[in-house]
Amino acid sequence: MLIDTHAHLNFIAFDSDRKNVIEKCLKEGIWTINVGTNFATSKKAVEIAESYKEGVYAAVGLHPINLSTDLVKQRADSAEGGRFEKEFDHERYKELTLTSKKVVAIGEIGLDYWRRPKTKKKQEEFKKEQKELLLKEIELAQELNLPVIFHCRFAQQDLLDIISSRQDRLKGVIHCFSGTWQEAERFLEIGLYIGLNGIIFKLDLDEVIRRTPLDRILIETDCPYLTPSGFFKKRNNPLGIKYVAERIAKVKNISFEQVAEITTQNAKNLFRI
Repeated sequence: MLIDTHAHLNFIAFDSDRKNVIEKCLKEGIWTINVGTNFATSKKAVEIAESYKEGVYAAVGLHPINLSTDLVKQRADSAEGGRFEKEFDHERYKELTLTSKKVVAIGEIGLDYWRRPKTKKKQEEFKKEQKELLLKEIELAQELNLPVIFHCRFAQQDLLDIISSRQDRLKGVIHCFSGTWQEAERFLEIGLYIGLNGIIFKLDLDEVIRRTPLDRILIETDCPYLTPSGFFKKRNNPLGIKYVAERIAKVKNISFEQVAEITTQNAKNLFRI
């Protein structure tokens, strides 16, 4: 058994064959958590989860790049089919979360400085907007006693500062980790899990994989993105999780079965599934 802790089968990229993909995954013993990036995709994730008795779950949240802003030119993602939102509607997201026991996390939320303004003044304002959004969504996670799925791109230090400055200990995972071992170590010290996916075939993260304890690793696909090397499909899907687990096993010099067993238990522990 494997658990893809970060999938986007709720995106329009899977509108034509979503049911078929999910059925194949369940037949192969692969469970999925479909992660929201705005209200529309969060709602879709909940609807999908509710269609299955077991093995399909949801996370609800507003991704930082889907926060409407005049500071950068925003581009809609054709695979996502999402919408930009002017602000985080706490009550609306809370109500959606409470409609289903299959919602196991708040996410994906966080910081994303990949596409940012050119001037220093606008950059600071841009970062401030994202940080304010993040804090609001963390409040929702705490109110509902749910773990957090953190998105972090070119913003590791700011995210570390925000999380480590809090007196309360947040439960969650750094999705699609792409930083250094030193950054991973700090996230681990805070008590978070490290999420690994197809990015490990694109960046040299071997040190992070070797040094991160197996009982602190979650595996994921981030499908339809980040197709693993060897998975000969243009559009990634949860079946690609096997290649991620195999790569981790190779780098750590342990068995695939050990990676599958421990990471599955990690996911069950964090998301209480």
